[in-house]
This record gives sequence, structure tokens and C-alpha cells, in this order.
Amino acid sequence: MHISRYFIWMLTLVLGFLFIFIAPLLAIVFFLLFAIGLYDYLQPHHSVLRNYPLIGHLRFFLEYIRPEIRQYFLENDEEEIPFSRNQRVMVYARAKEQNDKRGFGSIKAMYEQNNEWLGHSNNPQVTDPKTFRINIGGPDCNSPYSASIFNISAMSFGALSPNAIRALNKGAKLGGFAHDTGEGSISSYHREHGGDIIWEIGSGYFGCRNTDGSFSLEKFSEQISNPQIKMVEIKLSQGAKPGHGGVLPAAKVTHEIAQTRGVPIGEDCVSPAKHSAFTSPVELMQFIKVLRDASNGKPIGFKLCIGQPWEFFGIAKAMLHTNIYPDFIVVDGSEGGTGAAPVEFTDHVGLPLREGLRLVHNTLVGIGKRQQIRVGASGKIISGYDIIRAIAIGADWCNSARGFMFALGCIQSRNCHTDHCPTGVATQDLNRQRALVVPDKAERVMHFHNHTVESLAELVGAAGMSHPKEVTADHVMIRNSDGKVTPMSLTLPTVQENSLGEDELKSHHGMPEIFEHYWNKAAINRFGLN
Repeated sequence: MHISRYFIWMLTLVLGFLFIFIAPLLAIVFFLLFAIGLYDYLQPHHSVLRNYPLIGHLRFFLEYIRPEIRQYFLENDEEEIPFSRNQRVMVYARAKEQNDKRGFGSIKAMYEQNNEWLGHSNNPQVTDPKTFRINIGGPDCNSPYSASIFNISAMSFGALSPNAIRALNKGAKLGGFAHDTGEGSISSYHREHGGDIIWEIGSGYFGCRNTDGSFSLEKFSEQISNPQIKMVEIKLSQGAKPGHGGVLPAAKVTHEIAQTRGVPIGEDCVSPAKHSAFTSPVELMQFIKVLRDASNGKPIGFKLCIGQPWEFFGIAKAMLHTNIYPDFIVVDGSEGGTGAAPVEFTDHVGLPLREGLRLVHNTLVGIGKRQQIRVGASGKIISGYDIIRAIAIGADWCNSARGFMFALGCIQSRNCHTDHCPTGVATQDLNRQRALVVPDKAERVMHFHNHTVESLAELVGAAGMSHPKEVTADHVMIRNSDGKVTPMSLTLPTVQENSLGEDELKSHHGMPEIFEHYWNKAAINRFGLN
């Protein structure tokens, strides 16, 4: 018998008897430790504890603090899991209005494959970040919205704490940018400070649903009349878990959440994987028209993470078929995500942002509607350069979720799904969320936005431009797999304007392979192939 693994356990018993007369309280402590070891030895659930009574708990403790040990002592400054230390430090510094500069040069490997940089001009310009706004609203929109080029991406009340929602919305109000509600609808916390709201409507139709979970036009009309709501975003899918629904267990459906979402208290709150208000691209366009009419012409669009490309082609064909067009499309990348999601979906489902964004941009160019429909981008965008790259690929503006979470104080503990968030951002625990002081964090949200846009302005000016809308893929350089430097424009697929028709390709000249393969097979009467 290998008794060495029991040595510490048995030592507690010996020490207990040794101190029983000398220090009775200490003896009781040792006897309690021996009792824990005895329980470990007899319990049937953990093999490690059965073989290593008492000291086996050290393994579980080290496993528990492993993420913190790795983050604080072991990880490389440029190692993105999912955000690098350098990225987080940059956000914290900007949010707190501290020095965000870096000394002694870059630590990036400039000659590695896929390294990118912005080409600067010998005629730099002075730019005004206050002008970095985008008008969103097509010909059928009566109330276009002038949006900041950088906004808060979709995060729901329920996933985030009340104090986090308050701070985000107050920061948006102070900084003059927009706050996306996420599919959890508009809570009282979104309304407290009056910041601009983008109302996201998901498959659960929270805030505008009938008792059976179907869409309620009457309740939608009641909500949308609020002038604080600037745009409506239909969520088809999200980057963290595209094609996956969700359930908020009955125990977590509090009075506030039930009131916000329009669901019964104490019952499971279900977000289905798909919508019931439409079942095809044509019906999606008709639904957009219904919402636009009911909102008196506010901008209506949709958000999606690109999955099967032929389904987005079907949506584009449906636009041409119905002559109904969204005012905007937000492209979410599979690298996005703020809350809980199944591992397989997080790692293996959905198109990353850059490929999805380019596909959407090219499709809209091909049907001749790119100038009419604005495109937003979300998915690990937290810096001025991230915005530059997204615009070069095809975006008009960018959203950030985790960047603003960092501004609130998030430390990337990755406990969003446990309700044990250490900084009060992603929790409904009253004791934990009190750590997030709204006035202080609202200021940080505003500062992070403002300094990020200012950094964007400096980049745009250095490249000889006065506004981000002038950025093209020619301005960004990439080192390819051969080590050669080439403009991003030569690496991106392109299509000719008006080369895509409702029934078939109008032109095959220079058409990317994916369009050649799927465009003619895309269906408008269902989500799928013809």
C-alpha cells in the first residue's frame, strides 16, 4: 500500500490528539480536517479525493484559480483568449482617461504572415471626430437616424445586471452614441437616462409578444412610439451561437425580467431558434415593411451571422422581388459573443466577421443597393484600427459589446454564464452588482467611446482623409503567406455593380466562385436551396 498519499490526512489525526490538551481549539481544527479527509476517502464521486484524501482539494483549488493565474502571470501580452492583455489594458486606460501610449516600440512581429497595417499619407489631414456619424435610413424611411460610427452592441438586461444597463445607457447619452438593447427588450433601466436605443427584436419577440409567444403588432406599436427608440433591429442570428435558441430558467425570471420581456413570472422564458413571424426571405421583407409602417418610418434592419451563403442570397433576391429593402444590416462574426453559449457553437458554427461582412457588402453591390442600405459590423472590434479594417472590408459603422464591458470594469474572468461575475457586470446577484457604481462607470463608457473615435480620427487623418467613409481596402496592407506585401483590395473578392439579378446572374465576369455556385440556387420562398 502506498501510504504516502494518506500522510497529510493521517497527520491531522495525530496532531489532533497531540494538541487535545495543549490547544483544544487547534485540536478541533485538526479533527475537522481529518473528518473531511475521511469523507473524501469514502465518497463515491471523485476518484482524486478517494485516492488523495484532503490534499486532493488542492487540485480543485488550483483548477479554480487557473484562469486568473494564467491571465495575470503566464499569458503573452499579445495572446488573445479571447482578448489579449494589451487590448484590455488599452480599453481600461481609455475608459479611465489614463495614458494609453506605449513606449519602446511595437511588440508585434512585423514580418509574420497576415500582419496588417494602414498606409499613411505624406499629406496628413486634421480630422474632427465629432463629424464621424452615419445617416441610416433608405428611401422609405421617414425618420433617418444619425448614428455614431461606434456604438454599443446588443447585450440584454438579464444577461447584464441592471447597473450595467444603466451605466451603458447613461454613457451613451453622455457621449451621443447608440445602445442596442439585445433581444431581452427595453427595460426600465434602458429608459432611466434617455440614451439613444436600438431595439433588437429576436425570435421570442420580447416586449412585443402575445401570450403564446407570437409577435404582437399592437404591443410593438405601443413601444416604438417612444422617441428614445431610434432604430429596430430584427435578430436572425448572433455570432456567439448562430442558429441556437435559448431558455432562461423559471427560477431566473424575476418580476423585472418578466415585465420587461412580457412573459409570466416563474415560468421558463424561451427564445426559439427561429422566428414565427416569417418563414422565408419574402416574408422577412414583408415583416420589415410591417414594422416600418407601424413605426412611422423609423429605420428597420436586421442582424445576422452569415451561415449558409445561399440563404443570404435568397434574402437579397427577395429584396429585388418585393422592392422592399431594409435600412441597414448588421453583420455579426462568429468570433463575437458576450454571454453563455454551447462550446460547439462558439467554436465551430458561423462565418467569422471579415468573410461574412465582405459577402454582405458584395451582395448589396451586386444587386445595386449598397448605397441605399447601411452595413454595421460587430465581432471583437475595440480599437480605432479595428474600425478602419471593418470599413475597408465593407462596413459603414461598427458596434462593440465586450469592449464596453471592459469599460464597465469586466476583467475577462469568463464567468458570464455562472451569475458569479466578480465585477457586477454580468450577474443578477444583488450583492455582486452593487460593485458597479453607475455614475463612475457611465463616465468610463463615454470616455472609451470618445477616445476610440479620437484614435480613429488620428488614423484617418494620418492616411490623408477627413472621414472614415473615404477608407477603402487599398489603404490597408497585408503580408501574405509568401511574405509579400499586398493591398487588402487585391485579397478581397469583388463583384460588379448590378451583376446580380432576381432570377440569375446577370454577369459571370470576375464573379467570385461562391456566387457562381449558389446564386442561381438561392430561394426566396423558403430559407434553403431551390
